Formats: sequence, C-alpha cells, structure tokens
Amino acid sequence: MTQLCLSADRRHIGAGQTRAVQPEQADQKRWRALAVCLCAGFLTLLDVSIVNVALPSIEEGLGAGPADLQWILTGYAVAFGLVLVSAGRLGDARGRRRIFLLGLLVFTAGSAMAGFAPGPGWLSGARVVQGVGAGILMPQIAGFIQTLFHGPERGRAFGLLGAAIGLSTAAGPVTGGVILDLVGGPDAWRWIFLVNLPVGLLVLVLALRLLPETDPGTRDSRLDPVGVVLLGAGTVLILLPLIGTDASLADRPWWLLGAGVLALVGFLGWERRHADKGGAPVVDMTLFHRRSYALGAALALVYFAGFTPIFFVLTLTLQSGLGYSPLLAGIATTPFAIGGAIAALGGGRLVDRFGRALVAIGLALSIVGVLGTAAVVGLVPAAALGWAIAGPLFVAGIGSGLVVSPNQALTLSEVPVAGGGSAAGVVQTGQRIGTALGVATVGAAFFTVLAGGADYLVAFMISLLVVAGLMTLALGIALADLELNRRTGTRARL
Repeated sequence: MTQLCLSADRRHIGAGQTRAVQPEQADQKRWRALAVCLCAGFLTLLDVSIVNVALPSIEEGLGAGPADLQWILTGYAVAFGLVLVSAGRLGDARGRRRIFLLGLLVFTAGSAMAGFAPGPGWLSGARVVQGVGAGILMPQIAGFIQTLFHGPERGRAFGLLGAAIGLSTAAGPVTGGVILDLVGGPDAWRWIFLVNLPVGLLVLVLALRLLPETDPGTRDSRLDPVGVVLLGAGTVLILLPLIGTDASLADRPWWLLGAGVLALVGFLGWERRHADKGGAPVVDMTLFHRRSYALGAALALVYFAGFTPIFFVLTLTLQSGLGYSPLLAGIATTPFAIGGAIAALGGGRLVDRFGRALVAIGLALSIVGVLGTAAVVGLVPAAALGWAIAGPLFVAGIGSGLVVSPNQALTLSEVPVAGGGSAAGVVQTGQRIGTALGVATVGAAFFTVLAGGADYLVAFMISLLVVAGLMTLALGIALADLELNRRTGTRARL
C-alpha cells in the first residue's frame, strides 16, 4: 500500500510515534485519506437526524407504535455512545485502519438490515447495529487526524471535520425530506437507510486504498474488559432516561441516572487500581490533568447540550405547529449548516493563532444568533417564519463553526498521538451525553409550555432561551480557560 504520510520512505505511520511530520514532507495523499474519513463520518452522523422526518412514514409502513418509534431513534444514539471510548482504545492498541474498516462494515450491514426490516422490532435492532458501527468508526477519524497532521495543518484538518459535523447535523432533515418526496409511498422510509449501501461500499473501497495502516508501536495492546463493561454500563444507564421522544418526562426511569453515576464511579476506581498494578486502562486519567483537555471536554459537553436541541424543537414547531412538509422543515435548517461549514473551515485555519479566544468568539456569536432567532419568532407572522429565521440561524451557525472544530483541536492538542483515539472517544461520548441532556432539558421546557396552553411559537421561543442559557454556561468555561491562560502565561498550542 502506498505510504501516506512520509514521502521519504515506506514505513507505516505509527500511532505511538510523537515525531512531527513537517508540512513540506507530507504529500496530498494525507488529505485524500482525510477525505475518506470525513465521508464516513458524515455518513454516520447524518443518520442521527435523518430518521426524524421519516417517522410518520415508518409508522404507516410498518405499523410501528410510539415505543417502537422511540427505540428506532434512541437505539442508534445509545449504541453510538456505548462503544466510543472502547473503540478508540481498540484503535490505539490494534491499529486504526483495521478498526475503521470494521466500523464501516458494521454500519453498512446495519443499514442493509434497516432498509429491509420486516417489522419495527427488526428495525430497532438494526438501528442498534448501525450505532455500534458508527461508534467504532468515529474515534478513529480523530485518531487519524492526530497521527497524520501536526501544527496548523492539524487545525485545518479538524476544521474540515467540524464542517462535516455541522453539515451532517443540519442536512439530515433536508436529505430525508428529499428522499421521501422523490420516492413516495408507505415504503419510502426504506431508502433513508438503503442509500447508505452504495455510499458505504464506495467509502470502504477508498479506505482500503487510501487509509494508512497504523502501528500501535509501544502502546500496550492489552484491553481491560472490566473497565470496558463498567464504562459501557455507566454510559448506557445515563443515556437511557435522557434520550426520549415522548412528551412525558415524569414516566422516564430517572433512577437510572443514579445507577449510571455509580457505575462511572466504580469505573474510575477500577481504572486507578488497574493502572497501579501495571495494566493498560481504557482511559488514561492523567489526560484530565491537562487543562486544555479537561476544560475542552467540559465545554464540548455543555455546548452540544445547547446547539443540538435547536433542530429538535424547530422541526416540531414547523411540522407539527405550522404544518410545514418534511422537506420545507429541513430546508429551514440549512442556513445554520451553511454558516457552520463556512466558519469551521476558517476556524480551523485560525485556531492555532487565537486559541480558546476563537472559541469564545464563536460562543458569543451562537448566543447572539439564538437570541436573534427568538426575537424574530415574536415579531414576524407564522407563515413567514421559515424565511425570517434564516439570518439569525446563519449567525448561530457561524458561531457553531468557530466552536466545534477549534475546540476539538485544542482539547486534543496536548494528547500523545498514541492515545488519540481513546482520548477522542471520551470527548465524543461527552458530546453524545450532552446532546441527550440538552434534548431532555430543552424538550422539557418546550412540552411544559405547550401543556400550559401556549402555542408552538411561544414554546419555541422559551426553548431558545434555555438553549442560550446552556451556551452561556459553555462561554463561561471558555472565559475561565482564557483567564487561567492569562495568569499562567501559557495556552494550548497545536
């Protein structure tokens, strides 16, 4: 296989190597490898939101009930969050290319199972398989970026990843609406999943040709099954009550949150003991001694709790409240996606120069955009809402693009290359938990206002204020990091 990172020889790229690859020594094949990673990441993240607009079609075509629809949505998210950290550790230990290919195969197989599902139970199980594949694959992408790129180039690579994340998050409803409109009929929902087959197989072929094999080097390849089980149990127990699609929050098993926290406490104790005995922990706890990593991971969790519920409440307002079609409701989210993609590309180039200050600017713009959207909702006629919110959503999207990818680059900036996959898995697990927490919190505000007799527009406005509050909390974390940087005279560098 053609060597991708060093043009001078044919050695494999070692995940355990920390020697920087100078930009002038690297060739464009690294960027082709990154393109393969981004295509796979876009495909898996698209499936987080694309199913939302297909739920009525699934209900009609399969006779699915409310509980079935809930698991069709949440099964993917729970499985995704379950395997992130363990898959990242596995990629660090056994080689990222082979784990990437495994994740892509599992995801594509799950898509085929979903597309040909004979009943709602089968579809729910297929979504779990899809989620496992996505969770295996995603940490490898950040790990590849850690290995292939260094310095300002790493910031640009993470900028492209941020653009892919932003586009996939907002493009899901649009893509789903287009597919449903083009296919039509009670089985139109099947093509939401079947389109993944040719794309997944194409990406698989490109990955076999273009992705470098990574050598675990001196990284301990032994895995910690007890730690994996404890971390997985804690993650699932926390996610289950948070990820719900029903309006009734009181009926959810909130006691699982306490059980999940206990499992995570047990995980921390076991990891410390396991490491003291010379074992290889699932998560290197010393990472959290690095301020850039600890504060960056916390900021990511809180920010994802803020920005991802926007699409949830916006889609409900437009479709259920104002009667928009799935396609039109999806199109209304595109200004956010466009702004996010543009800003992520620029943010990746600027992050090495401005550091966490760039993230703080992005958070401020996001808050302005969200508050501007809330103001517009109260001023314009309901019929014009989709067009009227385009401007403030675009501003919020620009802010998001300056937050997601620069923050991820800064968070992983001091992480050794050998542990890049598992470190990224921890951050991404936090993002999944943040997303679930945000949907639960913002959704609770939304449905509570509706239950009180207000209309969808008022409920949407109140929800946006909750979103702005969560983003303000994330801004506080960024400002705290900036203040600590000022006092110590140091800051994270790529």
